[in-house]
Amino acid sequence: MEFTIGQSASFTRTVTETDFILFAGLSGDYNPIHVDKEYAKQTFFGERISHGLLTASFLSRLLGMHLPGPGSIYVSQTLYFTKPVYIGDTITAQAEVIKIDKENRMLTLKTTCVNQAGNIVLDGEGVMKLPKKENSR
Repeated sequence: MEFTIGQSASFTRTVTETDFILFAGLSGDYNPIHVDKEYAKQTFFGERISHGLLTASFLSRLLGMHLPGPGSIYVSQTLYFTKPVYIGDTITAQAEVIKIDKENRMLTLKTTCVNQAGNIVLDGEGVMKLPKKENSR
């Protein structure tokens, strides 16, 4: 696997009510801001918002399946939640290689999630460990 500074990848997905429910069940986070329509109406947001880590999970898919891709593993990830994500929002997860450490087989990537209006909803930086080459096991 050869990588270059500035190399990037992205994918887009629309967030659904089913995503909210499944993530609440998986994580055990039943905070009413995510799962209770009536409660959420009374909040600053006016409606339910996504679990932050549901949005962040899009980065896991992006980095694990696209860039750097299968066989790589997360070492670290910073997350800055800058705007809420609502049911029906279309989120584009983006990653760009900003540092390559060949000796330690590590990539550092700028990671961002953007909504359909072009607003950044999540910003951060991820570090991924690359797999060993097949013939070097």
